[in-house]
Amino acid sequence: MIMSNKTSITQFLLLGLPISPEYQNLFYALFLAMYLTTVLGNITIIILILLESHLHMPMYFFLSNLSFSDICFSSVTMPKLLQNMLSKDPSISYASCLTQMYFLMFFGDLESFLLVVMAYDRYVAICFPLHYTSIMSPRLCLCQVVLSWVLTTFHAMLHTLLMARLSFCEDNVIPQFFCDISALLKLACSDVYINELMILFEGGLNIVIPFLLIIVSYVQIVCSIQKISSTRAIHKIFSTCGSHMSVVSLFYGTIIGLYLCPSTNNSTAKETAMAMMYTVVTPMLNPFIYSLRNRDMKEALLRVLSKNKIFL
Repeated sequence: MIMSNKTSITQFLLLGLPISPEYQNLFYALFLAMYLTTVLGNITIIILILLESHLHMPMYFFLSNLSFSDICFSSVTMPKLLQNMLSKDPSISYASCLTQMYFLMFFGDLESFLLVVMAYDRYVAICFPLHYTSIMSPRLCLCQVVLSWVLTTFHAMLHTLLMARLSFCEDNVIPQFFCDISALLKLACSDVYINELMILFEGGLNIVIPFLLIIVSYVQIVCSIQKISSTRAIHKIFSTCGSHMSVVSLFYGTIIGLYLCPSTNNSTAKETAMAMMYTVVTPMLNPFIYSLRNRDMKEALLRVLSKNKIFL
């Protein structure tokens, strides 16, 4: 780890979770179960949407992309966390750390954009029901998803390249269970002004603006609901939109609190818990939120199981 007269970091040490040694095995089993639940739950949603023609609608097209993003998002951090807990080796190479940071930002931002697209879909469906089919055409839906992938690619690549130009000396301990961009900047021994400036600027574009767009969409939806007299229709709207708002609250709440509104009183344990919420808990809960509160998904699952389509 020593090159010439300057100390150069070739690997980092992930501090991991503040868990007592006697509880390591218990938490390992818990996190493994959570990860498997995330993968199996989201794969089930993707399979249902592919098999059931009734679900070949814009809303479920976006949901299938969100489920794929959740699988990848959780897979960026959980396998490494489980490996470290099992092997007791918290090290991660410099290249692997930057790679993890890139994909974490990529799939995190992709989820943010997909939540915006889903909010817009619900806005059109409720506020302009007669024009929904013409507005949310297959071409527009595909363009929205492709644009989300393209924007997140550039965003993640920008921050990864800016991080790669920094020098890291002496301290190589990251007080997280993954390579967090803010933690890496604190370890850098070169000027991080440009990195921090871009985080503030990009954070506004990729977190604050999408969050505000979602809020505006649902304000419009609430205003439209007031004009509806049917109790059944209102219940269906709240059931569908409530699922989406639950995901939005969990995802954006922890990210904004952790990155855009950091507190000097936040302990390492508190920051780790908040990071665990949006990287692990939210992807795991999404399948339950969207399936248990969605009658179409439950009926599709029953039809698929009754026809044994999964095993064909």
